[in-house]
Amino acid sequence: MKLNVIDRQILDKVADLHSVPQGAYNIRRDGEALGRHSTANIDIVPKKDKPGIDIFIKPYTKGESVHIPVILSKAGMEDTVYNTFHIGEGSDVYIVAGCGIHNPGNRRSQHDGIHDFYVGKGAKVKYVERHYGQGEGTGERILNPTTYIEVEEGGVVELEMVQIRGVDDTKRNTKVKLHKDAKLIVTERLLTDREQEAHSIIDVELIGEDSSAQIISRSVAKDNSKQVFNLNLIGLNRCRGHIQCDSIIMDNAHVSSIPEITARHSDAQLVHEAAIGKIASEQILKLETLGFTEEQAEEIILEGFLK
Repeated sequence: MKLNVIDRQILDKVADLHSVPQGAYNIRRDGEALGRHSTANIDIVPKKDKPGIDIFIKPYTKGESVHIPVILSKAGMEDTVYNTFHIGEGSDVYIVAGCGIHNPGNRRSQHDGIHDFYVGKGAKVKYVERHYGQGEGTGERILNPTTYIEVEEGGVVELEMVQIRGVDDTKRNTKVKLHKDAKLIVTERLLTDREQEAHSIIDVELIGEDSSAQIISRSVAKDNSKQVFNLNLIGLNRCRGHIQCDSIIMDNAHVSSIPEITARHSDAQLVHEAAIGKIASEQILKLETLGFTEEQAEEIILEGFLK
């Protein structure tokens, strides 16, 4: 597998990869498989009816990883991929996905990734999805991820969803169903600037007894960018759920945060919080007294906020 300079730049941003990864991987570039590798416990199989792959993780697989990054490096590319994860009972795995777009032209480039996760009884999964855009062209960089997750009894899923600069338009749709004793932890981090727009929808159904969910969303909106967050928890049994949505707004940006909780059981305990505000002037002043410029102080504060 040959990686050029752009490939390496994007893989570094979306998957922390500087070379071909260890373990199972599928690297997709401009609509085609650039490289693929399975292991004894993780089998990656191309779909026969549509673009994408099936990832089969054997029960009780421990300490292994799967990397499935996507690279778009041409203007005018429109790529759709369907990936399905079958995660065996009692396994504990780390999955890194994400897409990077390098658009050198004036036509838009777009990637739509549709991911289905079926998490077996007692399995643990950490899933990291990062989005990134670059390129000297004027064409838009568009990313629209759709993720469906079903977690069986006692399963734990941790989602880390990150988009920091470079993406002109994104619509993220995440739906999760949690069965008995299943647990979900979501951390979403987002930064938009210029004329960029981002819409994130997260719907979680707490179906099983003693299921739990925590959703933390942090975002920064700069310039004329727009952000909309729809974060929804539905408690259908004895369960616990918490939404926390914090945003920093700057310049002429628009942010709309709509946390929603719905209880359909008397023992459902659901809480939501939302806050939108600007950087406190005292924070800027404190850093300026340490020798930083106002711009440097802002970047330090924003970087810390989005960690």
